[in-house]
Amino acid sequence: MSSRRAVLALLAAVPLLPLARPARAASEEVFAEGGIAIRGADPVGYFREGGPVAGSAAHRLMWRGAVWHFASAANLAAFEGDPVRFAPRYGGYCAFALARGALAPTVPDAFTIHEGRLYLNYSLGIRSLWQADLQGHIRAADGHWPQILG
Repeated sequence: MSSRRAVLALLAAVPLLPLARPARAASEEVFAEGGIAIRGADPVGYFREGGPVAGSAAHRLMWRGAVWHFASAANLAAFEGDPVRFAPRYGGYCAFALARGALAPTVPDAFTIHEGRLYLNYSLGIRSLWQADLQGHIRAADGHWPQILG
């Protein structure tokens, strides 16, 4: 990596640093702002629609300590039938931060589907860093998950 690219990568990661934190105390298994996973986006929608779709409180389910919203009863049923297939890896925490041994929040638009699994990131800029070495970052994040939760 050239020094210019290294500096740009570091600058892109800087906004993540204040929100990322080492997990010293026990953390929730699922990142759920206000108790709602993926900030209300339908996890099945990423696979059926190719991106985030707003879920509805009319179609909701409690799973792993968080409320999950779905755009339709059919999407809720699909999730209920195989939640691990549709739920984001690493409990919906930022996959890039996790690869570095920290937990950080995510936004629905900063997503990647890789080998049939959903990964979320803190921002679109961080997603670019994540995608630059998917396999390496996944290996690193797998090494921290789930014990990082404390």
